[in-house]
Amino acid sequence: MSALTIEGWCKTSGAQKSTPIGEVHFYVDGPLHLRLEEAEERLQKTHEPEAMVDVDMDSMELIMPEGCAPLSDCQMRVYLHDERGQFHLVGHRAIDGSLIYTNAVLIDQLIE
Repeated sequence: MSALTIEGWCKTSGAQKSTPIGEVHFYVDGPLHLRLEEAEERLQKTHEPEAMVDVDMDSMELIMPEGCAPLSDCQMRVYLHDERGQFHLVGHRAIDGSLIYTNAVLIDQLIE
């Protein structure tokens, strides 16, 4: 299981730019890690631009910065950069539907 603490961002409806919200903390367990790797392999074969991977918000122990929780939904967006898979958390703030996301992480940097 990998514990991650990553810079988070918020983009409100109609905003031109995202604003930093602080650190987002969550765990990537074995099953989620496997799904991220499978999505990376699929993108390498199909050349699709991205894949969305569903997550179990309870098992990932998501800790959001103050004022950003709860999220109404949460997924991991997987994409390729220089043929290497990267992912980042993407969701929407329940109170107003604002887009919440984190910086990206290389899939192969996760601990098995």
